[in-house]
Amino acid sequence: MARRRKSNRRRRGSFGFLYKLLSILVICGAVVAAVTLFFRVNNVEILGEERYTEEEILEASAIETGDNLYLLNKNAVAGGIRAALPYIEQIRINRRLPDTLVIEVKECGTPFALVQEGSAWLVSPKGMIVDQLTPEAAADYGTITGCQLLAPTVGTHLALATEYAQQQESLLALMKALEELGMLADTDGIRLDDLSAIRMDYLGRFTVKMPYGADYILKLKMLRQAIESDKVQDNMTGTFDMMRENGRIYLDQSTR
Repeated sequence: MARRRKSNRRRRGSFGFLYKLLSILVICGAVVAAVTLFFRVNNVEILGEERYTEEEILEASAIETGDNLYLLNKNAVAGGIRAALPYIEQIRINRRLPDTLVIEVKECGTPFALVQEGSAWLVSPKGMIVDQLTPEAAADYGTITGCQLLAPTVGTHLALATEYAQQQESLLALMKALEELGMLADTDGIRLDDLSAIRMDYLGRFTVKMPYGADYILKLKMLRQAIESDKVQDNMTGTFDMMRENGRIYLDQSTR
């Protein structure tokens, strides 16, 4: 008798577990069915566009009316936009129930032009090649000189020969610092031809000489402070030497 009771309890326990599992599966199926049937894309809102139009961004996203809001692959959408529209460097995609997808984009800061083999490759402050122009069309951009790109292609990251690894790292760090401090527009060029120092042409009248591998945020803050001081007059030109280990800046007005 006791054995039969135990056996019955086991059966009831097994049946109860199966019933709970089946209930969970039914509920999950109902949720998936509801998501699939009801949450459809009817509106796409695009924010932050400047260079590109809303139509261009929407086309690059490959999103169509009726796509499912929750089954949409955000990474694929962002990847498609970046591949087609390389000036866009940041993308945020959010859902706004019941039927709206919000795409917020941020375009890169002012790029620099690197002229090579008859083409001007525009490089964003974060090191992405965003465009290919003629040298004449890129005349208004700041320049990068003293190096060569390896197999440049629009939509790829800047790459220099391995022997210029330090120069590449410093170039990217300097451009990032210029963007962060809002100094891109006043930078006329960055020169890597001197292997002992990176040089920057600034404000149309100064050359700034800095070590490779420096803290460029700190260096640029010091430079800006020096230029804004009473010691530097509006008619002055020359070279700011920022190579000293003691952190002092020297303005040599005899060279350029």
